[in-house]
Amino acid sequence: MNFKHTLAAASLALALPFSAHAGMPGMEGAHHVGLTVPNMDDAVRFFVDVIGCEESIKLGAFKFADDWMNVHLNVNPRAEIKRFQMVRCGHGTNLEIFEYSAPGQGKTPPRNSDVGGHHLAFYVDDMDKAVAYLKSKGVRTLGAPSTFTEGPAAGLTWMYFLAPWGLQLEIVSTPKGMAYEKTARRALWDPRAPAK
Repeated sequence: MNFKHTLAAASLALALPFSAHAGMPGMEGAHHVGLTVPNMDDAVRFFVDVIGCEESIKLGAFKFADDWMNVHLNVNPRAEIKRFQMVRCGHGTNLEIFEYSAPGQGKTPPRNSDVGGHHLAFYVDDMDKAVAYLKSKGVRTLGAPSTFTEGPAAGLTWMYFLAPWGLQLEIVSTPKGMAYEKTARRALWDPRAPAK
């Protein structure tokens, strides 16, 4: 494919409505993020009492004598889900919190730089108030808030913090939006805005 064909294909892709892009049929958006925690009660209390999520459905244990856990969840066949529960966080996605026991279970969360590393980010309206609040709750914050002043993310302020068991979390705020939004055909999803 030459440059003209590449440019024409890119132009066509940008001109098509979002639903016309190739992908999984019927995909509407993210439903939940699953997290494995060392202690269910402590984790739910943190997400509810500190972050402000709402408790939702509680589900029981999963344990099988055959290889069901390996076939369906890609874990050790003797792994057991002791408990799991959903929480809803504002106008964002749900969190599905698991407490597992398993032979050879890792106990240290990955860092962002590790393969499989991850973090959850929560939008806040006022960064200074949110930082002060987290500190008042004894939450370990990582550095001070940073703000992008140039490039497509200009206008975004962010700061990382840690859950008591080491899960990496982030707060972000864009009270005046981000620079890329001025020319974007479709902006990133925003928990403040109705779905578009």
